[in-house]
Amino acid sequence: MTDNMTIDRPAAGTTCVAALYHFATFPRYETLRAPLQAVCDENGIKGTLLIAREGINGTVAGTDQGIARLLAFLRAQPEFAKLEHKESRASKMPFLRMKVRLKKEIVTMGVEDIDPKKIVGTYVDPKDWNALISDPETIVIDTRNDYETAIGIFKGAVDPKTKTFREFPDWVKNNTGLHNKPKIAMYCTGGIRCEKATAFMKEQGFDEVYHLKGGILKYLEEVPAEESLWEGACFVFDERVSVEHGLKEGPHRLCHACRNPIMAEEVNSPYFEEGVSCSHCYETRTEADRERYRQRQHQIALAKQRGQKHIGG
Repeated sequence: MTDNMTIDRPAAGTTCVAALYHFATFPRYETLRAPLQAVCDENGIKGTLLIAREGINGTVAGTDQGIARLLAFLRAQPEFAKLEHKESRASKMPFLRMKVRLKKEIVTMGVEDIDPKKIVGTYVDPKDWNALISDPETIVIDTRNDYETAIGIFKGAVDPKTKTFREFPDWVKNNTGLHNKPKIAMYCTGGIRCEKATAFMKEQGFDEVYHLKGGILKYLEEVPAEESLWEGACFVFDERVSVEHGLKEGPHRLCHACRNPIMAEEVNSPYFEEGVSCSHCYETRTEADRERYRQRQHQIALAKQRGQKHIGG
């Protein structure tokens, strides 16, 4: 157990974190895997990039120069010439390794023939978002999963409480009350899930469908905290765990047993054991599970003593 632990995280860091995605017709995606991996390795970049027939998606981190070289390589591909990205800072490298993966979809919704290049909602800039979601004629929907919404959400937003993005289409179909107001405003972390979510909503017959351009990350970057309608922190898929206004590193850490974000006070819970359990998962895991996690945590500790990084850490 860990007692009286505090989390002291700098507001800025030397590591550049770049989140990016781009939908494109990209039938040659398999041929890009090796050269893309090579560019990342040559420039000391770590993270994950997903490439598929429908485009590219991922988050990577490295030096400013390394990230610039990667982005130049990607934008030199005709399919990604207009690729946009969002940058933030980390106090240390937030990834353990670099992975370039071939996928069926760059964001998995599981619905055939949803193509954001053909139909999509109306983009709303962060500066205009507050007015839209404050309109009483608007229903605001968070398209993220429950462990993400648990630590932050826009004021007044509907939380579908989905476990995965695959559950979102059924949630929409089962909530007929969504048709009660003319406007649907949707948001997610960086914008990519809303590309497919708004396309799906349009195909389901919703007319006025909007989504936050650049997602929560762009909103937190551009909208001053004193004007913000965002409540809490934004979950991110790297070792920072969360970010706040100005894209400063948030106060959360990750339970490596259940992957849920936890606050400093939860570290002091009797249910918390580093790498083994927390208050979110203690009741849903068996003692055999916890013993297995303890063995993994032991290996992580041994690797740390040797000055190495254990992949499970």
